[in-house]
Amino acid sequence: MKRPEIVALLAFVDRLDPGRAPQSKAAARERLEQWAILLDHVPATAQHPDGPDRSWDASRVAARHIATTPYPIKPSDIGGPWETYRRDVIGRHWDPAPAVDPDDVTAYRAALRRTRQAVAVGQLPPTPQHAIEGRPSPIRAERDAEAARRLAVLGAYVPRTVRDQLAAHRPHRAARERLAAADLPDPLDVECTWCGAIVGQPCRARRINPRTDAIGYRAKAYPHPARVEDAQARHARRQQQEETAA
Repeated sequence: MKRPEIVALLAFVDRLDPGRAPQSKAAARERLEQWAILLDHVPATAQHPDGPDRSWDASRVAARHIATTPYPIKPSDIGGPWETYRRDVIGRHWDPAPAVDPDDVTAYRAALRRTRQAVAVGQLPPTPQHAIEGRPSPIRAERDAEAARRLAVLGAYVPRTVRDQLAAHRPHRAARERLAAADLPDPLDVECTWCGAIVGQPCRARRINPRTDAIGYRAKAYPHPARVEDAQARHARRQQQEETAA
């Protein structure tokens, strides 16, 4: 974000949480300088390949933090969700060979970085795998590739017998692996608009300590219905795109 965008974001934060706004100009300048340095790589907005409902908006992330946590907002509360968003978008992209001499390693890597950054912020659409293979891919192959990508995102490989024994102790992961292998919509592949849970994290239920009134959260066994519906809609759009491309 450029400095004027940081100024606008901090003004928005102070309107939502005026009790924690800086009480002096010196403190405000110091905070602005800190946020400008730490969020230099984070855009204010970015278009998501799946449509505007999943697009990146730093002010929306800030509002969700203020609405769901009792802690003061920090630059990492914006930078962390951006890295999650960026990994999701870049994970859909297979680097095409840039129009640069491959023997010029520095220029070649710089071209790849520019392309990936353009994809992350929505300036370019992700390049699917079949585009760099130079051959058409049937719908089944596309879905198998997507299932493999989703399984890879979930973590390193373990033998099937070990994985089956661990399933009872990590139900969320076991459920995600089953959905990915079957190419079914996974609610944890999208953010939860109800509780604010980020991609990959289970939905949360708020609880209040009756003695101290402290607010805490616990992981839910099942995702919120709104998250399930969003995942199903995203999955249906992807399948429609694959069928149209085929």
